[in-house]
This record gives sequence, structure tokens and C-alpha cells, in this order.
Amino acid sequence: MRSVSFPAELLDAVTHYVEHFTAPGRDGYVFVGPQGGLLRRSNFRDDWAKARKAAGISVALHFHDLRHTGNTLASTAGASTRELMTRMGHSSSRAALVYQHMTSDRDRAIADRLGAMIRNGGGAASEPSEKDPADP
Repeated sequence: MRSVSFPAELLDAVTHYVEHFTAPGRDGYVFVGPQGGLLRRSNFRDDWAKARKAAGISVALHFHDLRHTGNTLASTAGASTRELMTRMGHSSSRAALVYQHMTSDRDRAIADRLGAMIRNGGGAASEPSEKDPADP
């Protein structure tokens, strides 16, 4: 078992879920089957399909895609690869990177940051003050 922090803005929703949909007690399961026991793949598949349909979400969205979304958002928020690995429970950076996707917003932010580095005379894009003797 591991602890994972979540934004305070989700506290009300998480509290509601825990109070109404989890097994009782400190050691109770967070995700339970229809009778309150272990969640089985067949039960979950049906429940996910119903929830997705009720929310008007495309059948193309698989439950596991939410892991990709969460990891991408955490990366966009500034998480390092090591932090992503810990949040996701991965032991290798390769596994964490599978879930890390580039977003157009992030691409724009990187380009803007590079532009600021150029304007401020920093980074590889700045003009050297004198020729490096090691440079042919």
C-alpha cells in the first residue's frame, strides 16, 4: 500500500466517495464489488461502461487512460520523473515515461520559456561573448 497526495480541491468529492461507496473501517477496500466485497474485473467492466455512458464519455476512453491523464497532468504541474515514478508506483523510469505524454499547452510553455532564455541572454541560443578555442 502507498499513500498518494491529491489536490485539496478534490477533498469534498473524495470524502463523499469514501463515506458512501467504500468498505467500512480503516482497512476497508476503497473500490468494492456490488456486494461490498472484492471488486472483480467483470463487475468493474460493467460498472465502468454504465458510468461512462451516463457521463456521456466516448466508448474509446478506457479506464486505464485515466492513469495516463493523471501522470500527464502531474508532469505538466512540474513533477520530476522520480516523483512520477513514486506517484504511479513504478520502479523504473521507463515505466513512468510510458504514461507521460506531451500536451500542446506544455509544448507552448516550453517554447515560451526558451524564448525568455534567448531574450535574457541565457541558454544555448545566446551569442557567445568570444570564440571558444576548442571550437574549430
